[in-house]
Amino acid sequence: MNAKLKIIQVGNSLGVTLPKEALSALKVEKGDTLILTQAPDGFRLTPYDPDTAKQLEIVRAVMKKRRNALRVLAK
Repeated sequence: MNAKLKIIQVGNSLGVTLPKEALSALKVEKGDTLILTQAPDGFRLTPYDPDTAKQLEIVRAVMKKRRNALRVLAK
């Protein structure tokens, strides 16, 4: 699906309106949170998942604490 999105003024911010087909494919609705991440080919828009966010938080803490061990394992 390709959709042309127009940037609009929303209060003091800017935003875009997503078509119904995109919302349906993402399985989101009004009030849900989306995550925008940079990807090698552009950007990726995914629904926010609290379980995944918690797992990523734990992984980041482990990576920070065990940085040296992970470097050795990466060789």
